[in-house]
Amino acid sequence: MTKTPNQKWVEEISAYRKKCQRILLISSSIRYVGLINEYGRTLTGIIKQGTNPLLKPGQVRNEFFLISTMLSMRSSNYSAIGDMDYAIFKHKKITLLAFRRKEGTYYISLDQNVTFDSLSEIIGKIKKLI
Repeated sequence: MTKTPNQKWVEEISAYRKKCQRILLISSSIRYVGLINEYGRTLTGIIKQGTNPLLKPGQVRNEFFLISTMLSMRSSNYSAIGDMDYAIFKHKKITLLAFRRKEGTYYISLDQNVTFDSLSEIIGKIKKLI
């Protein structure tokens, strides 16, 4: 029996969710892991248990749209500078990582106290998973 497009979509999202769960387990510094599409819509996302979100739902939508738009606009430069491996956004309260892949952008937030050395280790482990 062949699967319907909806069944295939549900299986894909389930696989992405499992991948996000594995990423969340990489480090106790990881607060949130999600996969967003090219329009900034959340395909799946997991917040670490006991973590208080810093952004309200409307702010999250704007943040995801902004990240996706920025990364999409940069894609026209890839032929000259090469594909993007990942991006780091350092804020006072958190550090954000964005990994652009064919299925979308993995958006990961980390605690503010993450060190450069542990960040490098976390990035390496994430790259192996995605």
